[in-house]
Amino acid sequence: MNSQTQLFQIGSFNLKLNHIVIIGVLVLAFSISFLIRSQPADYGNELMEFDPFFNFRATEYIVENGLSEYFQWHDDKSWYLPEDFDGISGRDVSATSQTMLHITAAITYQIFGGNSTLYDFTILFPAVIGSLTVIVIFGLVRLFAGTTAGLFASLLFAVSLPIILRGTIGWFKSEPLGIFYALLGFYFFFSGIRSENKKTAFSKIILGGIIMTFGMASWGGNQFFIIPVGLFILALPFVRKDHKFLLWSIPLFVGTFLLSAIMFERPGSGFVFGLGGILLIIPTIFLVICIFIQKISKDEHKIRNGLILLFSILIIGAFLVTISEEQDYLPLPSFRYLNALNPFLTTLDPLTDSVAEHATTSIQLSFLFHSILLIFSALGAWFLLSKKIPQSIIFERNDMRVFVLIMGITGVYVSSAFIRLEVFASISLIFLTSIGLSILIKEIFKINLSKKKNYSLKISSITIIFILFTIPLVYPTTSNWISGVDFPPTILNGGTTYPPSNDWLETLEWIKLNTPEDSVVASWWDYGYWISTVAERTTLIDNATLSDWQITKVAEIFMSTPDEAWNLLTDWDVDYVVVYVAAQRLAGDWNGDSLYVLNGGGDESKKPWFMRIADVELSKYLEPNSSVGTNYFWNETLLGKMIPYNTLLHYNEEAQLSYEIFQPGTVPISYLEINYNDDGNYPLKLVHTSPSFTNKNLERFSAVFVYEVNKNYISINNDLTINQNMSLEN
Repeated sequence: MNSQTQLFQIGSFNLKLNHIVIIGVLVLAFSISFLIRSQPADYGNELMEFDPFFNFRATEYIVENGLSEYFQWHDDKSWYLPEDFDGISGRDVSATSQTMLHITAAITYQIFGGNSTLYDFTILFPAVIGSLTVIVIFGLVRLFAGTTAGLFASLLFAVSLPIILRGTIGWFKSEPLGIFYALLGFYFFFSGIRSENKKTAFSKIILGGIIMTFGMASWGGNQFFIIPVGLFILALPFVRKDHKFLLWSIPLFVGTFLLSAIMFERPGSGFVFGLGGILLIIPTIFLVICIFIQKISKDEHKIRNGLILLFSILIIGAFLVTISEEQDYLPLPSFRYLNALNPFLTTLDPLTDSVAEHATTSIQLSFLFHSILLIFSALGAWFLLSKKIPQSIIFERNDMRVFVLIMGITGVYVSSAFIRLEVFASISLIFLTSIGLSILIKEIFKINLSKKKNYSLKISSITIIFILFTIPLVYPTTSNWISGVDFPPTILNGGTTYPPSNDWLETLEWIKLNTPEDSVVASWWDYGYWISTVAERTTLIDNATLSDWQITKVAEIFMSTPDEAWNLLTDWDVDYVVVYVAAQRLAGDWNGDSLYVLNGGGDESKKPWFMRIADVELSKYLEPNSSVGTNYFWNETLLGKMIPYNTLLHYNEEAQLSYEIFQPGTVPISYLEINYNDDGNYPLKLVHTSPSFTNKNLERFSAVFVYEVNKNYISINNDLTINQNMSLEN
């Protein structure tokens, strides 16, 4: 049966066999994507990671109070500061959030939520939106290179590990919706500039600009899509001849996008009048001037004159950005955005470095994420750069080809800074791979089947390609594209590799039910959103990282002596302190209790980052060239005293020797030691331990400890000072 055979008619639309195939492949891609993304639900129906808990809370606020109240909301349960501190307590939510994520989720919940709870809806939301994006990327790549390439793109997007890692079920964060809006905005923009109908082009371009803004207001990372768009605009006068169309269509898109952006608090005016806006405004001005210069130039000088102008613009632009860094007259993005433009900045900021998702991408990780895509994307780029593109691919305009190449280069470059930005490399490589694969498949099917040898060649070629794309889905068995997202929600394992448990959920419930509603809780920033959302208590810092100063201060508290820390905590009106420890129980014992190894990913493992952020002398707190705490750390710092273990000896497993003091290559073996367990004259009192702490049947466990600040504590040092002063007076 011919693929164009009409099956039946729906109104004026003729449904043909190829339409059924397209629908079938898209349904398959959606289903595969959703099933892979849903694996964390096997461990428990919870939100993933940390930020989703705040996003749920903000969405809940819209549902319960309405949009107008949301834009006036000043959250007093986060970033707490006492009244006598020189700063504003709390958080201006709409000014510091990805508002379109909250707005979109709230609206879709009110439309499609049915009888489900908002919490359950926000757990499903990222998996559904991420899976729906397979349809959007199909439409976008279909504009570039035809239906076959679009279908390949949808299937590749459905199994892309970097994209799914940041869009699993429960991942109610910015990326899934941000990518959805960005690619949808791209679709309308490119569909508009391809359209021959000016009215259709006008409406699509405006819609594309608005939706691109929605993407920016959903995820700040979408700012990086501005780079390929700006470069594309610079290239347009050289690759398209319909200059009259460009003179109104490109300014229309850029103007719509920037006017829409300025209406949001984020990205807002700082983006429009800063580096982001400049990356669109300058190319647009260049396009208009370049077209004018080409119009008045002789035919043989048009390209030359345009290139001279282009290089002049680039040199002047680079000079202005350099001057701006020194004079600070041009608003620049935050450090992590600049870090993506210049990966060498990574080691300059310990706060940025301490975030796991900000780790620099390694070659091994890049290969795990992309593997076979690297080969076929190179093939796709080669086809696009070739002077003779095979007739099997549809590239009516060179501008589409240029954008795909620009997107490929910039996407891979930007992703080299942070692991989390590998999503850009994935999208870029999917563009190139789907195009290269579609060309290759079509060329294979063009082989003459009259000869048996050619038939065997065709079948074997398709089989090899199928096997190559199947391998990363199943191999290696423990870390392939499918099993790579088979992990529990973070709140069930605290971000460690230890077995899931209810320790955090139980502790947060205990805090909610057993502490006064106006309590202030101090913890490391990782757990701030959990405490404010689930336990409904006020926190000092959280994952928003709104104030580097405040985060540094909490790190200093943890690294201070107990007396110094108590003074700081009481100055800050803190009522409770929460710490999290991951440990492995050993077979031996000490005084009738087990021995332990502490290095499972809790606060005991994060202490080097606390030290770097607090800017303390590392040699005082850490053994040389290691992350092992010194005796001073364990016995003289608040964090060391709150972790209810202390070092007994240092063991070298290979030599089977133990040492009383640290030796290179040894592992600290600890014993149980609870320092603040009663109502004595201590700065803190241990008031709650999570269940795993006392469960001796667990070999590897993580536990949460809640300490109450003793407001009646009398410091020994202060007492000595008072006695000395009294003696001097006498």
